[in-house]
Formats: sequence, C-alpha cells, structure tokens
Amino acid sequence: MTMDSAETPKGTAIEQFEQFGLSAYAARTYVALIGLGSGTAADVSDVSEVPRTRVYDAVEELHERGLVDIQHSNPKQFWPVSSETTSRKFEREFEYRAELLTKSLDELEPLDRRSEQRGVWTVTGHRAVTERVLDFFEDAEDEIVYMTVEDLLTDELVDGLHQAAKQGVTIKLAGLSQSVQTQISDQVPSAELFESLWVWSDTPTGRLMMIDGEKTLVSVRVNGATSPDDSITETAIWGAGETNSLVVVLRAIFTWRLDESEDERFE
Repeated sequence: MTMDSAETPKGTAIEQFEQFGLSAYAARTYVALIGLGSGTAADVSDVSEVPRTRVYDAVEELHERGLVDIQHSNPKQFWPVSSETTSRKFEREFEYRAELLTKSLDELEPLDRRSEQRGVWTVTGHRAVTERVLDFFEDAEDEIVYMTVEDLLTDELVDGLHQAAKQGVTIKLAGLSQSVQTQISDQVPSAELFESLWVWSDTPTGRLMMIDGEKTLVSVRVNGATSPDDSITETAIWGAGETNSLVVVLRAIFTWRLDESEDERFE
C-alpha cells in the first residue's frame, strides 16, 4: 500500500489533522472511517496504513476528542462523527487557542511596545510584509500615507484602509494606476491621492508608508517579482519613533511632497 499523496483529498485531510495535533495513526484512522461510514479495526487496517493492533490506540485518541463513537460489540465497531461536526470542533478549538494566545501575549508585551524603536527592523517575505502593513494600518490614529504598485494593493489591504478611514484616519495614497485609483475612490471615498516623485511602477520598489508621522516602512520586490506564493519576492525595513533615523528621513520626504501637492491644488 502506498502513502497517500498530500495533493489528494485524503492526503490533505491527514496532513491537516496532524497539524491540529492528531497522531498520524489517529488521522489515518478517522479518514478511513469517514470513507467506510463505520467499521472494525480490521476494516480500518485494510483501507489504511494503520496496523490493526494500532487502530485501537488511534480510536481511543479519537474517542477522547469526541470524533469517534464506539459500539462495544464483538468485534467492536467504530463510527466517526460527520465531517461538518469535526470541522466545527477544530474551528472552535483553534479560535479558543488563538484567543488564549493573544491574551497571554498581550499580558507579556511591554507597555512601551509602540513607542520609540531604536534602529530599523527587517521583514522578509511577501506575506510577512503584508501582515506588518495591516498591523500598521490598525495602529494608525491620525494619518496613513501609502505608496505602492498596484499589484501589491490587494483587496485585503484596501479593506484595511477602509477600516482605518471608518475610524477617522486620514488616508493619502500615491503611485497607483487610474484603475486602482477608481477602485480606491469607490471603497475609500475619503482617500486623498497625490503625485509621487517618480513613476512608481518603473522601479522595483514595493511599498513606502508612514503612519502618524512616527512609523515608517519601505519594501522592495526582489528582482521585480510580486508573486505572493514566493516567500522571498519582497523584503522590507521599518522603524518607529519620532527620532528614529528612518522615520526622520521619510517624514521629511513625505512632508515636502505632500506640502507641494497641497500647494499645486490651490494654484
């Protein structure tokens, strides 16, 4: 019998069960029972790679987590709860653990977490950079200045800007194509658009942002790539604090350009 490929539904299910903490034998036993509807240890062993003697241990593990019921006949029969019930169980467990983790980390986090940060910090990977940008959007209290190429301005980020705008944060954007400007205007109508210093799409730069004049982030696309599936296609540096060197430099650039754009508007 060959190992189930992770690309098949069965292989994917087994892999995800293991990620949620089930043993390999328990994961394979549950998946086998879902396919059978119900069955004995011999039935499970015949359609899976679980030795018959280990099926009982696997069933006990599943039974303790409420995923399998046992009929004490001879031989014993095992019945799996539905896939919908199982998914809900793991979803509730995940949410509980995530809430517990967040609460614990909040209690451990220093009170001056969002204050002055000495030096600059590096973030590597497209997804990691996006998560940091979203975090900064959530932290904004007064103003977000954001420049980016259009293929990095995803619906997720637009929604983040929309939520910030709903909280009364001023949104100022640049470096966007006309189509993306239209999209932004529809979803974040209060956003202000200003001209960038150069044609943003002609450079490998990914994003440049400033939050409340005291937190900045700059990213570059490695070799101009933008694929979200490639973890090394984007890297960024960020800094926080009014006297942070990165903040000071970018604040000066942004302030000059925004003031110039404001003057041009009234000429």
